[in-house]
Amino acid sequence: MENNLTYTRIGDYLIPDLKLTEQPEKPLGKYGRMRKAYLKDHRPLIYNQLLLTEKLYPHLLEIDETANSRLEQMMPQLAKDAGATEQLKASDPMRWVGLMNTCKAQAEEILMAELINS
Repeated sequence: MENNLTYTRIGDYLIPDLKLTEQPEKPLGKYGRMRKAYLKDHRPLIYNQLLLTEKLYPHLLEIDETANSRLEQMMPQLAKDAGATEQLKASDPMRWVGLMNTCKAQAEEILMAELINS
């Protein structure tokens, strides 16, 4: 069996000279990191497969971007349904903040079920 790998001798061992391809320097956001933790803890086979094929980082970036865009899409509708209007923001800001926090928590629960933990 012939392979096209080169090796470096270190003591009595031959270590293969493996190099990873360059990955973009864009940092992972909140949802990308959450997806990584989920895969690592609950789906180790998928995590290792993505890691070894160098598809993990692009997958995590895609999940992060998708989750952020979905959050931006859902928030206005959830706020409208909850009654968090600009008028309420002016008249009772603390209630408005509470409603918006509730809406964000609800949107994040949906994202967790649909994107992160699936």
